[in-house]
Amino acid sequence: MGNYVVKRVLSAAVTLFLVATITFFLMNMVPGGPFLAEKAPSKATLAALEAKYGLDKPLGEQYISYLQGAIKGDFGPSIKQRGRTVSQIITSKFPVSAKLGGISILIAVCVGVPLGAIAALNRGKTTDNVIRLISTCGIAVPSFVVSTVLMYILSVKLGLLPTYGLTTAKHYIMPVAALAFYPTAYICRLMRSSMLDVLGQDFMRTARAKGLSQMMSLFKHALRNAILPVVTYLGPLLAYTLTGSFVVEKIFTIPGLGSEFISSITNRDYPMIMGTTIFLAALIITMNVVVDIVYKIVDPRIKLK
Repeated sequence: MGNYVVKRVLSAAVTLFLVATITFFLMNMVPGGPFLAEKAPSKATLAALEAKYGLDKPLGEQYISYLQGAIKGDFGPSIKQRGRTVSQIITSKFPVSAKLGGISILIAVCVGVPLGAIAALNRGKTTDNVIRLISTCGIAVPSFVVSTVLMYILSVKLGLLPTYGLTTAKHYIMPVAALAFYPTAYICRLMRSSMLDVLGQDFMRTARAKGLSQMMSLFKHALRNAILPVVTYLGPLLAYTLTGSFVVEKIFTIPGLGSEFISSITNRDYPMIMGTTIFLAALIITMNVVVDIVYKIVDPRIKLK
């Protein structure tokens, strides 16, 4: 286990380095700059601004300088949000996105797993058909469509829920529902397929033959084995939730890291783009390692190499 963790940490460091390198050079290859959107700056003003943020140096020197600061956790100052560093913005905005994403993931797992198990136990029946229909729609429909439909019905037509911000519990309902709809549907289908496979195994028939009740055999044997693919999916689910929340946050005007990331791209805020990308990449890589370790704990038969 220890050797595996060390290998994954080293692999994570290499991956982060590649992400930072590719993002840096691709970002600088795009025509234009962070100051072109401002009202006709003079050449002297433009030169002064580039010198202030180190953009007047050769690209290679900028790259080395940025990596040296990023290793220390210093992502530099934001170009568009004067007086604030990228680290300060991430620290203040990420908890909002993390709370929204965390609630969505919790709901997706708590709803998707039971629905998938129920569909498997009622294979071919009306309950199974209805659950499969809903889960198929959930996978096919993107989050921005779900957000729009929810906003139109629950806010515009019925006036039940607010459309922006996260000040009260009511504000969380539509964003969380829009963000959790796809992963809930995917987990449901994943759990159904896995549960059907487990229910047909010999050890399940043996458990029932020995007199174990159906509920006990399901919870003690079937569920633990069937949930393994769901555990594996938790890593990619985190990535989907973080990237999917960007659109949802923009639609519902949520002051999270996603909206800041989108604004940094449109405003060409280079330090903010780099800092957010590296931060999110590090978070996703870390969660994938944690998921692999949890996978080993859930199923001791798995060998980590």
